[in-house]
Amino acid sequence: MATTADRFSTEAQEPKPRRKWWKIALVAVPAIVAVGSAIGYLSNSGFANDWYAPLEKPSFQPPSWAFPVTWTTLYTFMGIAVALILAGPRSRQRTLALTLFFAQLALNFAWSPTFFGAGYIDWALLIILAMNVIVTATIIAAWPLNRVAALLLVPYLPWLCLATALNHETGRLNPGADRAPLGLTGE
Repeated sequence: MATTADRFSTEAQEPKPRRKWWKIALVAVPAIVAVGSAIGYLSNSGFANDWYAPLEKPSFQPPSWAFPVTWTTLYTFMGIAVALILAGPRSRQRTLALTLFFAQLALNFAWSPTFFGAGYIDWALLIILAMNVIVTATIIAAWPLNRVAALLLVPYLPWLCLATALNHETGRLNPGADRAPLGLTGE
């Protein structure tokens, strides 16, 4: 017969149950979508922006409706991915994946105010290039923790590559439009 001390000893050795990822996602998804949308709105992102509207656009520019649809989908995937990672057991790998995830998210949230809000095409290009690297590193770091989380971030990469090309080409096609040129895209 087990004594009370044996029971406490056994309970202390059992790992804590994993948090339910979907409970975390119920907070993470709306938070990421809301913050991303608010930043886009506050920085006047898109075709109605007085600085951006008259600029020549690259020939491969998607239609305006594609941007909010795509970003809402990608932010939803990001929220689920981070929830899956957060629900896992604590480890150095988890800390690395979360650090990378939040670093890329901070850069993501900085891009619209830099490009649309400030009109800094070259600075925005540096931000989005860093995002490409950090998102790739996040996927690699998340893979051993939760493959579904890593795979949910994969669609983000081709969209970032397209956005990077759009950012660069907008600068190239509109010399003199950059309000703080670094000489990366235009004159």
